[in-house]
Amino acid sequence: MKFAVIVFPGSNCDRDMLYAITDALQEEAHFVWHSESDLSSYDAILLPGGFSYGDYLRSGAMSSTSPVMKAVKAEVGKGKPVLGVCNGFQILLEAGLLPGAMLPNENLSFICRNIPLRVERQDTMFTSAFDEKEAITLPIAHGDGNYFCDDATYQSLVDNNQIVFTYPSNPNGSVHDIAGICNEQGNVLGMMPHPERAVEALLGSTDGLKIFQSILTNWREAHVLNT
Repeated sequence: MKFAVIVFPGSNCDRDMLYAITDALQEEAHFVWHSESDLSSYDAILLPGGFSYGDYLRSGAMSSTSPVMKAVKAEVGKGKPVLGVCNGFQILLEAGLLPGAMLPNENLSFICRNIPLRVERQDTMFTSAFDEKEAITLPIAHGDGNYFCDDATYQSLVDNNQIVFTYPSNPNGSVHDIAGICNEQGNVLGMMPHPERAVEALLGSTDGLKIFQSILTNWREAHVLNT
């Protein structure tokens, strides 16, 4: 399986993401600069964390207009998995690939620590390696991680079963403790915690590896076992 790790000016988790794929998952991955306009040769797309364009205007706002995002949208339409982590989640929101918006943390401080999460859905291409309602631990590192949506959007998220991860102990004020959501089709996931920083025991948790293993298993079932 071949992964694209999109790199924007200011990305700082791109190497962590590449390592998670090439060393921990042992699959192929390449950096793709944000000016590229064709992602058709890749099987999955990863938008890493960081401070793209220095978070000027709004976190993720400027990157959402980069040429590569047109290519991302094209691959989303083909059903390919797209994972946005932290700043990557913010970019997905700004690009309209996921609903809602990101606000500054409720305490107006940058938060960097391991936190507990709950897996709300086990039936997605990103979470099939987990048990439903499984308690996991992943690190967060963000200043603008307070997910917000209006009541109508939240009800739509609930009705369409789009809430994938929640915080048992909310660190940033996110509405209804939301830590990660997917699109209605289930092939785009945005999450604030960093799975790529939890792929080896040395890092304090291997829970993040299960997200990448889920993507790989889903792809193999669709493209290898059925051929």
